[in-house]
Amino acid sequence: MSSPYGLHRVLEPPGVLPQQAWRLDADPRPWPDEVIIDVERINLDAASYRQLREQHGYGAAVRRVVLEIVEQRGKMQNPVTGSGGMLLGTVREVGPESPHGLAKGDRVASLISLTLTPLRIDDGLRAWDGATEQVPCRGTAVLFGRSIAAVLPDDLPDALSLAVLDVCGAPALTDRVVREHVERTTNTPSVCVLGAGGKSGSLSLAAARRAGATPLIALVPTEAEARQVRDAALADRVVIADARDPVAVADAIGRQVDVTVVCVDVPGCEHGAILATADSGTIVFFSMATSFPAVALGAEGLAADVRLLIGNGYVPGHAEFALDLIRAEPGVRTIFESRGASGT
Repeated sequence: MSSPYGLHRVLEPPGVLPQQAWRLDADPRPWPDEVIIDVERINLDAASYRQLREQHGYGAAVRRVVLEIVEQRGKMQNPVTGSGGMLLGTVREVGPESPHGLAKGDRVASLISLTLTPLRIDDGLRAWDGATEQVPCRGTAVLFGRSIAAVLPDDLPDALSLAVLDVCGAPALTDRVVREHVERTTNTPSVCVLGAGGKSGSLSLAAARRAGATPLIALVPTEAEARQVRDAALADRVVIADARDPVAVADAIGRQVDVTVVCVDVPGCEHGAILATADSGTIVFFSMATSFPAVALGAEGLAADVRLLIGNGYVPGHAEFALDLIRAEPGVRTIFESRGASGT
């Protein structure tokens, strides 16, 4: 009997959920409630891609590592970061008991992590040069009964849609947190986004502004990224600092903010986020490079009375919300396209 959570696909160790498993069964024959996808592209999450690139470089070396991971594990789960990404493809087959409402031929993006998605790669990643986190490929993937996916929109390039959907949980949760702050305090919150020049960061800024936050502070590491954010008119202030340097972050931001959103894809940004946030404020961590012990112990050690949230990537309606933002905000779209999501 199949499980809507994918337990029947776990090969080892037995009794764990697919995300915790060492190895999954990626056989492209569907159980009754499953959907089989012909994969065209995978999108490695930012933290995973950065780690792979820094350790292995571009070209054959990084291709070999990604292939080895998928072949050994039946899924894409970076052994260093523990993270994966998501995928784009066409529905090949739909089990008779599938609850998804998908049909053969639908072009979809998965909205769940590759760390729990059974995956096979059949073309050796020959078309990938390793220079971007979007990986063209040929293979198959499995969606469980409880998996979620989005049908790709007709009005946006596939690569752009995939990049947006990869981070769509960030702007949706930012919107929720800002609106909850207003309801709880009746005050308009100030917001700072660490890593504001990236994909999740730029979308989160746009979401915070739409929700009514002010002022908006964008923290980026370089003048080039600062110029992009200024040109996109996404923030009231753009400051430059290394998010891994807590004192530099605090000095750059000045007065503490009500909501801090962490979208930096490198480790070591936890304490800067804490120092940036006022008592009774909220910090949302979207980076897979975050050390959650460092967050909890850092807040305790700094006597910071802040609410700590983990962005889990899912908020009801998150896909539609993010796609609407990319349509409405040309500045955000420009940032995405500058990072390889142009659709070419």
